[in-house]
Amino acid sequence: MPTYFVNSSNIKLSKLTKEKLAKQITKIHNKTTGANKYFAQVIFNDTKKGNHFMGGKIVSKSEIFIYGHIRSGRTAIVKNELIKGLREIIKKNTKLEKDNVWVYLLDLKPNQMIEYGEILPK
Repeated sequence: MPTYFVNSSNIKLSKLTKEKLAKQITKIHNKTTGANKYFAQVIFNDTKKGNHFMGGKIVSKSEIFIYGHIRSGRTAIVKNELIKGLREIIKKNTKLEKDNVWVYLLDLKPNQMIEYGEILPK
């Protein structure tokens, strides 16, 4: 089950914006990987002001980080399209510049996941 964690710092995302982002993240995952939309999860986390540091210094700019946990086996081309698509979704819906949007994909081997109570097959 693909899971996307959207972490925001120094930016307040409205309920409507979160709903738009969740729908668009689900759509781009489906479009690029072919995975069923039903399985995509999007979880939002707001970092409290003063709790985000880079290089040991407090971050004062608005930043959004997406950590996507996806099933391994996708080609580099598919992952590149997915990463860029995720970045564009954030830029479009938040007006952040690309320098303030961070996207990371983490491959999970099927045998290292349990969904609906069972370890996934290869």
